[in-house]
Formats: sequence, structure tokens, C-alpha cells
Amino acid sequence: MGFRSFMDIALSEAQAAAALGEVPVGAVVVAPDGTVVAKAGNRTRMLCDPTAHAEMLAIRAACAAAGADRLVDHDIYVTLEPCAMCAAALSHARVRRLYFGAPDPKSGGTLHGARVFSHAQCHHAPEVYDGIDEARAAALLRAFFAERRS
Repeated sequence: MGFRSFMDIALSEAQAAAALGEVPVGAVVVAPDGTVVAKAGNRTRMLCDPTAHAEMLAIRAACAAAGADRLVDHDIYVTLEPCAMCAAALSHARVRRLYFGAPDPKSGGTLHGARVFSHAQCHHAPEVYDGIDEARAAALLRAFFAERRS
């Protein structure tokens, strides 16, 4: 079986978040058999919850569906490089692979900034694949923030 990207679904979640006035970030958790078990977009403003990032919501829903606190052998697709909080949650959940679209040099926590997975205190580091549909993910973010600035 070859690689199949689920970034289209994450991008749809990001677009739905943008339509609600949220920062357009989407996430999708995929089971080992290729089944989408959870998907979410940012909802920090709607839920009045600074932890309601797309990744956090998707991880919570996937863990609830699995009836477990670990997502061993699961993959996650995120439109933007996860922040340090989300990267730590991915580590604690033991996610197998992280695929993300746009890099986040300012607030990223995986390849930029805190680089959570590179610390000795990190108990689990998923495989990280960046640049998946990067152009579309970055364009969505640029358009969202350009609209806010005008």
C-alpha cells in the first residue's frame, strides 16, 4: 500500500475554522487501517479555550473513540506545524507520524522554536514529515491574516 495523504480533509477543517473566524488550522487523526477516526479545526474563540487547537481537539476525540489515552500506530495530518503545546500532546499520545503542511517559524514547536521532540525529556517522538500540501495550507493562512489586517 502506498502513501495516501489526508491533508485535503485537514484543509477542509481549516477552511471551516476560518469561516467561524478562527485561525485556519485543521487536523485529522488516521488509524493504522487508514480510517479517519477524528478531525477538527481550531475552536479557541468559539470554546473560550486557549487549548482548543485543532490538534488537541482531534487527539481528544481520537482517544475517546479508541477508549485509550494513547494513539499508538495512529498518524496525524495538520495544516500548520504544531506549537509546543500540541507537539507535547502528540508525544504523550504516542502518535506514530506527524504530517504537516506549512512551517511556523514564529510559533512552531517541532522543527522551529521549542523543538519539543528533540529534548531528552521527550518520551516519544513521532516521525515528522513537513511540507505536505504546504502551498495550499500557507495560502489559507496568508489570506486569513491579510483579511484581518485590511
